[in-house]
Amino acid sequence: MAGERAVGLVRELHRATGGHLPPFRTEGLRQALEEMRALYERNQADVSEAKAGRADLIFLIRFRHCCLLRNQRCVLAYLYDRLLRVRALRWECGSVLPNAVQLHLSAEEVRCLRDYGEFEIDDGTTVLLKKNSQHFLPRWKCEQLIRQGVLEHILS
Repeated sequence: MAGERAVGLVRELHRATGGHLPPFRTEGLRQALEEMRALYERNQADVSEAKAGRADLIFLIRFRHCCLLRNQRCVLAYLYDRLLRVRALRWECGSVLPNAVQLHLSAEEVRCLRDYGEFEIDDGTTVLLKKNSQHFLPRWKCEQLIRQGVLEHILS
């Protein structure tokens, strides 16, 4: 059924209670996006046929479009909920998260290569950059520190 993978991501977060952060589901997210791509491509093919005079395809095109929007909302809800949970964990644990929590985060992060001190982000949040600490920061906000060799962008 269209949308099962995206809904599954949201269900998993709903089952995780008490601020628990379940593992980041890269594969589930990839599958949901792949499903969205397939729906979009099928819609594009049917739109060209509908323009050629097949009005019976309009209902199917609308249905797929609704499925696409639903998947989009589910994927964004999944990512936003994880963002809120990581933010809450940062406030609770500080800039260095426990290893049990770090294992459940995605691989897109920045590792501090040397002691730097406090780093203030545009929104006023300060992060203490100590050697070997890992932080989840927007790359564009810390690009200069990466070029200076203070931070390292980690990809799995």
